[in-house]
Amino acid sequence: MYHVLVFVHIVSAIIGMGPGFILTYIVTKASTMSELRHVYYIRHRIHILVMVGGSLLLISGLLMGILRPYLFTSGWYITSLILFIIALAIGPLVLSPHSRPIKRLLNEHVGEHIPEQYYTLSRKLFFYERIEHAIFLVIIVLMITKPF
Repeated sequence: MYHVLVFVHIVSAIIGMGPGFILTYIVTKASTMSELRHVYYIRHRIHILVMVGGSLLLISGLLMGILRPYLFTSGWYITSLILFIIALAIGPLVLSPHSRPIKRLLNEHVGEHIPEQYYTLSRKLFFYERIEHAIFLVIIVLMITKPF
């Protein structure tokens, strides 16, 4: 059973974390409001995969800990779990409030020119997304190396 959970955990990481790393990048290539709206639509669709994969990642990781309780005494496991929970909390507590004005702007703006206000708002959002990406990279390194 443990090996099945490891398999689910790895696949969940690919589904949940992999696409998450491109969410910021794909938006930066839009040059008109139509493109920007379309990219945010795609971004939203990809985010669904990220949420499903992330949920499975947490569940499978905790189940592996239940099956192998010594994991709860491993520093890399506890650190990864804490960082993952912090990264999950960043979504509703930080990213959501910074993305709402962008969504509002996308819905209300008329014309094809991307307003300067978008760039100001997106810089803030992308800054926090990059912090979240860094946290996920640290988690991946901890999972691979198990340093302590």
